[in-house]
Amino acid sequence: MEIQKLTYVSLFAALMGVLGLLPAIPLGFTPVPITTQTLGVILAGSVLGARIGPKYAAYSQMLFLLLVAAGLPLLSGGRGGLGVFLSPSGGYLISYIAGAYVIGYLCYNMKEANLFKLLLANVVGGMAVVYLFGIPFQAMMMNISIWEAFIVNLAFLPGDFTKVMIGSLLAIKLQKAIPLLKEEVKAA
Repeated sequence: MEIQKLTYVSLFAALMGVLGLLPAIPLGFTPVPITTQTLGVILAGSVLGARIGPKYAAYSQMLFLLLVAAGLPLLSGGRGGLGVFLSPSGGYLISYIAGAYVIGYLCYNMKEANLFKLLLANVVGGMAVVYLFGIPFQAMMMNISIWEAFIVNLAFLPGDFTKVMIGSLLAIKLQKAIPLLKEEVKAA
């Protein structure tokens, strides 16, 4: 991997850590808190993935999760270590890789990005893929049915739609503001 691409991967992994500094919002009926870190997944996919390829968006999330697994307290609330992957949030954490990849893939293959297309890509990767991994794992870890976990997760929808909107608006600005990434796509 080129140094420049490695730098971008590292920057987006660091962004995930910065978003983890914001406190989690606990909900009384589920051990899975509301965090801002899915915004980092959305930005990695729709900026990094869109400009240099979806695998780099996924790499940024892999790097972040490796740092978390190594024990760094980068998750919201200062959590880290292997144990977080065996909690009800574990499926959501693993989904960061797939979510960033899917968003990056969709954005990378767009002929012309606009807000509507970015919103759609971010809903698919940042919500549908995340829930696809997270809900069954949460159900298994909490010993409840997938349907019950699905119902519990309805509480996350307003916040997730808000993160998708913010992430899409930021992505449009960042894609225009980072000319170096644009040049890489033209050269590729």
